[in-house]
Amino acid sequence: MKKPFHWLFVAVLICSMGLANQDVLAQRKKKNKKGDTEQKDKKEEKKKISELIKKHQKYEGLFDIYQDSTSGDTKVFFAMDQIGQEFIHWYYIENGAVSVSAFRGQFRGSQIIKIEKHFDKIEIISQNTSFYFDPENELSRSQEANVSHSVLFSGKILGGSEEEGGYMIAGDDLFLKEILGIVDFTQFREQPKAFKLGSLSKDKSKIKSIKNYSDNTDLVVEYVFENSKINNIESNALADARNISILVQHSLIKIPDNDYQPRFDDPRVGYFLTYVEDMTTTDPIAYRDMIHRWDLKKKDPEAAVSEPVEPITWWMENTTPMEFRATIEEAVLEWNKAFEAAGFKNAVVVKTQPDDAEWDAGDLNYNVLRWTSSPNPPFGGYGPSFVNPKTGQILGADIMLEFVYHTNRVKYAKLFEETAADNFMICSAGHHFQSNTLLGLASLKAVGASGMEMEGLKREAMKELVMHEVGHTLGLNHNMKASQRFSPAELANKELIEGQCLTGSVMDYTAINLTKDRAKQGQYYSTTVGPYDIWAITYGYYSDGSEENLEKILARSTEPDLIFGNDADDMRSPGVGIDPRVMIDDMSGDAIAYSVDRFEIIDATMKTLKDKFSEEGESYEELKMNYGILLRSQDIASRVLSRYVGGVYIDRAMVGQEGATKPYTPVSLQDQKRAMDALGKFTFSPEAFSAPAELYNYLADQRRGFNFYGGTEDPKIQERILKIQKGVLDQLMHQNTLQRLSDSYVYGNEYSLSSYMKDLNNMMFAADRYTSVNVNRRNLQVEYTQRLIDIMDEKSSHISTAKAMALYNLKSIKKMASTSSGNTATQAHRQYLVYLINQALEKA
Repeated sequence: MKKPFHWLFVAVLICSMGLANQDVLAQRKKKNKKGDTEQKDKKEEKKKISELIKKHQKYEGLFDIYQDSTSGDTKVFFAMDQIGQEFIHWYYIENGAVSVSAFRGQFRGSQIIKIEKHFDKIEIISQNTSFYFDPENELSRSQEANVSHSVLFSGKILGGSEEEGGYMIAGDDLFLKEILGIVDFTQFREQPKAFKLGSLSKDKSKIKSIKNYSDNTDLVVEYVFENSKINNIESNALADARNISILVQHSLIKIPDNDYQPRFDDPRVGYFLTYVEDMTTTDPIAYRDMIHRWDLKKKDPEAAVSEPVEPITWWMENTTPMEFRATIEEAVLEWNKAFEAAGFKNAVVVKTQPDDAEWDAGDLNYNVLRWTSSPNPPFGGYGPSFVNPKTGQILGADIMLEFVYHTNRVKYAKLFEETAADNFMICSAGHHFQSNTLLGLASLKAVGASGMEMEGLKREAMKELVMHEVGHTLGLNHNMKASQRFSPAELANKELIEGQCLTGSVMDYTAINLTKDRAKQGQYYSTTVGPYDIWAITYGYYSDGSEENLEKILARSTEPDLIFGNDADDMRSPGVGIDPRVMIDDMSGDAIAYSVDRFEIIDATMKTLKDKFSEEGESYEELKMNYGILLRSQDIASRVLSRYVGGVYIDRAMVGQEGATKPYTPVSLQDQKRAMDALGKFTFSPEAFSAPAELYNYLADQRRGFNFYGGTEDPKIQERILKIQKGVLDQLMHQNTLQRLSDSYVYGNEYSLSSYMKDLNNMMFAADRYTSVNVNRRNLQVEYTQRLIDIMDEKSSHISTAKAMALYNLKSIKKMASTSSGNTATQAHRQYLVYLINQALEKA
């Protein structure tokens, strides 16, 4: 009995020791856990501001920024009185590359942001400013319902407290990501194989500079995008397409505390807008859109004309070529004529940035006329501004000017490709001024004009371009209808037009004023602002903005010189707009006659091209370029003419307004027929685009290294001519054009769809029905026939009447093509047309 008891005792003892050890371990573990927790709590305890900013450089301003002097890491301090408050965030591209959709001076917009504290985090919330609720209306109590704001950022508070006056966060977390605004716009390119920037590099991206002021905090950030796959990028502006830097300036701005009163939009005048919808009105139109304008106030409110308290001051950047400075200053100051009508004297001031200035153009406290000379620039001039999204008040502006558009250099092939492919988000006036100027210089050289006259033409072009871009920065958008001011005869009266705006507004994209008779040649471009510009500025800036005063101003909109139509109406894209007067590159109150004159000037210039542009000892580059300029000018004139077919004039006057016409008035039958006749002669006839036969042998590009590698260097004359004709057919056979011809027949159009399509068929085939067909006409006839076949297709969106007429025309073509006349190439061509038609009819 003793032995078992002994072993039982040992077992119990061992078990007790084990339990004791477990208890000790548990206690140790608990103690360690407690220690760890205490250490963790100690670690997570918020530091004091003074500890966080040791060895940091302070940038004091609206938001104090601290930067570590060793690592470069930043911290942002939000004061207690900034929590719960709204500010403006605005950003723009300080430097980039056109090929990646980010170029110097490109404004990317402004937004209202609100700073909030949520427990241990600071949040930045983008506010929705698209809606208005009348505070006197009970509905205003529900204004947050179904209206979303956006939390852009939520960052951990590093330290601070109410006692220390605010809180601090890591600035790099906020600024080194695409949080406040999108930088990479290549991600929106639709083509699957289009070049994309790639991934934003956390390690390479960095804050380049910090500038702080009492009312704004500015940081320039270098965003570096990495892309291991390089495809479809053709730009020597990029040192290495695997690593692309885009410099962006972010500005955090104090909302102005002033008595600025928003002014609201009216469809009879054209300003850039901040769009707002009134959610508490019962009116049929709930728009409360605010125009963009500067806060100008009179020094002497009682005076009819007074200097402003603070003028709009423009600084010419010290990069401005010296020979351009006088012309630029003149152009900017021309706008003072408009402001005088609004009651302000010397509203616009021009100064020159000193070479030793301590500020640069990126400082939003300065409005700067900037210069660049970029590879493949997207514009010749660009005049953006940024506003307070709550009021529409313009807070700052820049104007970007590109040197290449003020020289004789041009990458013509690209310019030719962009005839109707303008980027509507960027003012492309520079493209048009350059192509017009090059046409003018070619025609002047062809008639032996002096160098002084050519320099005068270029100065006029620059002056109008700068006036145009300044107009944008004052809030005005385009007026593509303003070209109607003078008749062709008046434009050829140099005494009449001297010192005048050749159109109603410098905000149009007009043609150059060239006259066939050199003795009658006056100004080529406008050298002052137009009557519409003066009227529009008066509406925007008249100091007494009472409803009665503004309506008196707007009641003048029916005056012929104040005619207005912007990009929303324009017809540069086939089938879109309906009013042919709202068009780029037209001129005069009779654009059809003016276009015919232009064709005749081009034809005359074409005949002397080889003699005038072949310099001994030089390559044929200038000859080839000027041929392309003339060809593009023919393209432009053709497109202008095509818009009158099926066109409808628009009048946006209000009901009962004096001088108003009907909102929709179809273009007269006479003018539609005139446009068709001109197209038949200059764009589609067997003689269209003719040039001296010996010219084609000399249209050679100058070789540069291996620039012909992988392609052909032949000039492709037929392809280029057909491309122009296709562009015109895009309009003439567009489903919208054909439908409009049919629809407008019920409200006054006398040109029926059936008559028009018969005329179009005859234009394509009648002239050479019984003769040989030249190669340009053969290409055209195949293209036209194929389009008729496409209209008939069951998937086509054309109206049934158009489909019926397409069938009618195809049968007519088949009949005409059955003739055996003409040379072998012609007979083969006609057999091919019959084959195409038969194939289509069998499938139908």
